[in-house]
This record gives sequence, structure tokens and C-alpha cells, in this order.
Amino acid sequence: MPLRICILEADDLHPQLQPHFHSFGQMFVRLLGSQGRAASFEIYNVVRGEYPANPALYDAFLVTGSKADSFGSDAWIVRLREYLLIRYRAGDVLLGVCFGHQILALVLGGQTERAEQGWGVGVHSYRMLQMPVNGLAQPSRLHMLISHRDQVTRLPEQAHLLASSDFCPNAAFMLDGRVLCFQGHPEFTHDFSRSLLQIRQGIYTPEFYARGLDSLQHEHDGQIVGGWMIEFVARARQQRAAGSHRD
Repeated sequence: MPLRICILEADDLHPQLQPHFHSFGQMFVRLLGSQGRAASFEIYNVVRGEYPANPALYDAFLVTGSKADSFGSDAWIVRLREYLLIRYRAGDVLLGVCFGHQILALVLGGQTERAEQGWGVGVHSYRMLQMPVNGLAQPSRLHMLISHRDQVTRLPEQAHLLASSDFCPNAAFMLDGRVLCFQGHPEFTHDFSRSLLQIRQGIYTPEFYARGLDSLQHEHDGQIVGGWMIEFVARARQQRAAGSHRD
């Protein structure tokens, strides 16, 4: 049976990006659907209040990035935090990227805030401290496309730190074998990051903007991370099935 993944889309793409890249949810469908495992996806825009009627249908819930703050007080953000806590307590598998990484850390007892380091953009390199799954690629350094100024400043209790850098100490974490989160964007492409930088050029200094563009000469490991994510879901489903058989 294909893996069933519910994508909780936490933002709309800038109108200039929609014709080519469509949506954050569709970018994840392309990434995760290309990993060699049969999978189906349904996208719900939580900003507009869309949620699945039957959560039990899904093997995992993925929270996308967003320009919003995970610690914000907007009604849709408050509702999303409440929903994710319910899903965690129900034993569901949860994946988070950027905003999703931050809001899951917050919901599970960590801390997220505006980082004193400021904006991070382009390709960034992290030290890998632990692998989320065994048997797949195991790089000593992880290169990811990023665009953020909020960070997880304290991990949830008992979370395992997976990746770190001086700029972003808590760059990825895993919890309970069913929560997996990354600050970087595996679904981004160089073309998307370049277009996003150009749209946001006015909020950066010329020097910072130039460094961000220059970093796009380097490759990124989005496909590796996508492989980890889909395999993480598959193994969690296997473990759940094995547990139900023992019961």
C-alpha cells in the first residue's frame, strides 16, 4: 500500500513564483514522490483553515515552511499548534521543514524565536551529528537551501540533535522515532531560491544579497533529505504495524 502523507501547507507562494513552482505543497509532492517509494499526497492549506476530515487515513503529517512566525498569535497559527499537539499525542508521524521545524519544536516543549544571527539564505552547510535513518546516504556534512530568520533556540526534551552549524545550532532533530524536522528546505531548487532572493532583494543589504546568490553555485542535498523523510515514514509505519500485530 502506498504511503499516505498529509501536507499541511502553511503559506501561499508569492504570485510571481506560482506559475512555475505552483505551491509549497506541490514542491514537496515532487520531492517526496521521486524517492522510489509509492506514496500518495493530499494538501491542506492551514492558513485558510483546511484540515483533513479523517486524520487516521494518513501515515504522516508534513508541515511546510512559511513567512509567518511559529510563535505568532494569528488564529490559524494558534489552531495549527493545537492540532499538531493533538496529532503528536495520538501517536502520529510528524515531519517539519523551516516553519514546520520551528512550530513542532515549540509545540513539543522547545523554544523558537527571532534569531540574533539574522537572516540565512542560499546554500548553508551543517555538521551531521546523527543520521535519521540507517542504510541510506550518510554524509558528514549536509548542504541545504535556506531562507529564514527565526530559529529553534532550545530543542524539546529528549529530542536528538541531527545537524548543527555555528549559524544555526539546532538545524535538525528527531524525537520518539516519529518526529523528524529540518530547518533547511529540501524541496527548494536553485532556481526557486534564486527567484525568492530576487523578490526579497530589498530587505537585504547589497553585500548579503550578493553572498546569497554566490552560494547558489554550490550543490545542495535536498534529494538526500527527501529520501530520509520518506524512509522515516515508511519505517515508522512498519513499526506501528508490527506493534499492532503484537497487541
